[in-house]
Amino acid sequence: MDKKLRSAALLAFALTSGTSFQAHAGEKGVVAECAVVMDATTQKILSRKGVCDKRFTPASTFKVPLAVIGFDKNILQSEHEPVWQWKPEMEAPERDRIAVDPARWLEKSVVWYSREITKQLGQKQFSEAVAALDYGNKDVSGRAGKQDGLTGSWIGSSLEISPDEQVQFLNKLVHETLPVSKQAQQKTKAAMTVLMSEKGWKVTGKTGAARLRDAKGNFVGEQHLGWFVGWAEKDGRQLVFANMKAFDKPTEMSPGLFIRGQFLKNFDGNITP
Repeated sequence: MDKKLRSAALLAFALTSGTSFQAHAGEKGVVAECAVVMDATTQKILSRKGVCDKRFTPASTFKVPLAVIGFDKNILQSEHEPVWQWKPEMEAPERDRIAVDPARWLEKSVVWYSREITKQLGQKQFSEAVAALDYGNKDVSGRAGKQDGLTGSWIGSSLEISPDEQVQFLNKLVHETLPVSKQAQQKTKAAMTVLMSEKGWKVTGKTGAARLRDAKGNFVGEQHLGWFVGWAEKDGRQLVFANMKAFDKPTEMSPGLFIRGQFLKNFDGNITP
């Protein structure tokens, strides 16, 4: 089988939705991608290219709705409170074995901090809160038989969301129309990482990355998925975006950081439908 076609077939197998994709003919190693941009003022989709209606694991982009839930349930108080200390029983890479607050959690994608929030919520309240936000397929049950909904349903597991749905969710957050308190939405936005693009756009966003799994929860090959989602502001314009790419092998850096780097370098707001 042709290598690119084989990569596309592996990607299709890896997604629990069972969706099949065409191999991407441009950038080397990319087997599926989407870039979608919405004008936050007019609600008009300005650009939409790729497989934008297909659902994928949100990975660490899920920290945005989880922050909304955490602030709404008073588990989180501000961008710097609470500060929680890493404990030896918490699974974490060396870099995350530190004290973490909400802003650092969102910036550095600290998984153990997410798990402390979901543990305080409990499975029932967690599931209800995600459903209330109408986030993707709303499925935080986790992998069958693993009882890991609270610890990783958003990382290559049961929860999935499309780039189109990411943009719709973020647009509601921008306008503070999610079905939670406005204060929770304001605190979430204040805690998110803000960067400047090379073309002078103020970009508030979140990266995400994960290895892809098959329907049984097993890793398939070296398929990796990356996200960068958020909104960009300049000269009175506010644009909401979602960028996703799936690679047939590991990238030199985290795929989410790679996609973010591309966005910050190339985005100029000159969008055409």
